[in-house]
Formats: sequence, C-alpha cells, structure tokens
Amino acid sequence: MTNIVVWSAFRTSPETVAERFPTDRIIAIADENGLGAAADAEVAFGGNNPRRVTLLLNAAPKLRWYHSVGAGVDTVPLSEFGKRGIVLTNNSGSYDIQIAEHVMAFIFAASRQLQRYRDHQRAREWKDEQHQEVRDATIVVFGMGSIGGEVARLAAAVGMRVIGVRRRATATAGVSRVVPTDRLLEVVGEADYLAITAPLTPATRGAVSREVISRLKPTAWIVNIARGAIVDEPAMIEALREQRIAGAALDVFGTEPLPPENPLWSLENVIITPHASGDSPRVGERTIALFAENLRRYKAGEPLLNQVDLAQGY
Repeated sequence: MTNIVVWSAFRTSPETVAERFPTDRIIAIADENGLGAAADAEVAFGGNNPRRVTLLLNAAPKLRWYHSVGAGVDTVPLSEFGKRGIVLTNNSGSYDIQIAEHVMAFIFAASRQLQRYRDHQRAREWKDEQHQEVRDATIVVFGMGSIGGEVARLAAAVGMRVIGVRRRATATAGVSRVVPTDRLLEVVGEADYLAITAPLTPATRGAVSREVISRLKPTAWIVNIARGAIVDEPAMIEALREQRIAGAALDVFGTEPLPPENPLWSLENVIITPHASGDSPRVGERTIALFAENLRRYKAGEPLLNQVDLAQGY
C-alpha cells in the first residue's frame, strides 16, 4: 500500500483517485487546515500553484515523488525538489490533443477572419473580409515537445509547411526542417503563423522578443498557447496596433486573468481565449492513466514517465 496525498488537483477529485487505486491509501486534503494528514505521504498528486506546492512539501517530510497535473512546471519551486531529492513528474501528454486542436482552431479562425465576422454579426452588418488559405502556408512551431509535435502533425495533415524550432534540432516526420532555438530569428521571417508551444524556462522567457517580432511578415499571426512570458507583450501590442503583423491569437498572457484595461481586449486583429486551450472532457481520464502507469513504475522501481529535469525546468 502506498500513501498518496491528493490536494488541489484541478479537475481530478480525490474520490476519482481513490476509486482508481482501491488498494492504496488516498489522503484527501480539502484545504490548508488538513495538511497535517499528509505527514505519512510518499506520493503527491496535485496542482502547480507555488504556494500550495510549498505548503504540501513542508507538510510531507516522507515525500519521494510529486506528480503535477499541469504540463508546465514554471511556477513550481524546483530548487526545493532538488534539495530534498523529490522526483517531480508533469502531466505532459494529457493535453496534446485538445491544445493542438485549439491552435488549429485559432489558425482557421485567423485565416477566415472569423473574429471580425462575429463583430459584424453583433452589429448586424453584411460585410466581407479578406481571406487566406491554410494549405501551403508556413507555420513555425517554437517548441517541439509533445504539444508542439501534435501541432506539427495536424498542420502537416492540412497541407501546411512546418518548420520546427527546438533545443535539439532532430528530424521529425512531417516537418520540412527543424532548427535549434538560436536560429529562431533566421526562420521566423518565413512564418505565416508563429505557434508558441514551448515550456516557460529561463531559456525561453522573452524568447519571442521585439527583434523576433520585427522579423515577422506583415501578414503573419502570432499564436500563443504556452506561457505569456515567452513573448515580449508590449512589443507585440505595438506591432498589432501599427499593423506590422496581421494579428495574434492568444490563450495565455503575461498577467492572468487578463486585466480589463489591457489594450489586447480592444484590438480587432486579436483573438482571445482565457487560458482554456487545455480544457477537454477527456483530460481527466488521460491524467489518471498517466498517473496509474507511473505509480506502477514507482512501485516496481522503474524510471518514471515525464520526469522533470530540474536544471532545465521541463
């Protein structure tokens, strides 16, 4: 029997975990007042809120493995995991399908100007907009992990030319070429769509800089479903206002929720969703399946899937 503490695990309830693992002891934490019960836990299943993660780590001196139900771990106190030798795994793979579909929805909406048609609908205006075709358009995918790989696969399937950007430039099926991250400036000028799918790390923070944005074509769109801090938001807003780029489709922002006074809300060439690209009715079952396989591996002493490199931050 393994003692597993479950707290703040997004949409996966402790009851769901207990039902899936009846032979293990599931320690359900409702709020901070119940953290004392985590003292015997050796495994944790939770979110990536930095304060709650720190509180749980402090309450669980026997903890050996923490599974975050988030794909990104940029908010997690990684140094604390390193000090205590706690293995951290993320939920990468549970979000690939729905986030990649969200990216493609953004691209199709942008190409057909659906956000402007929605505005015309509200105003009861019968008005045409200029359209583009997705087929033969070039998408530069910045970050070729599991999500970026799925974006590349879908984009290639609809006839787009795909250029991947990743730390290690290894060939990928369906991708015309893959370049290392230090060559982003070189290839971004080819993009009709710059899709940002990388984790937020010290290396990627601000990587889509003012200079990168300046290299984009006037017809290009920025599509960001990763983290807002990867993009120089003020530089992007300037480019959007001055129509130096065609538009931006954004699910993530430097400050969330996006403040009402942020100018992005009022720009006609911007599509906004509220950090919702990972939502899916099937994410829970994928999360539990991943955790189940890793729990089997943990008990068998095998390497865990999705183990985070604490030095790299993903």
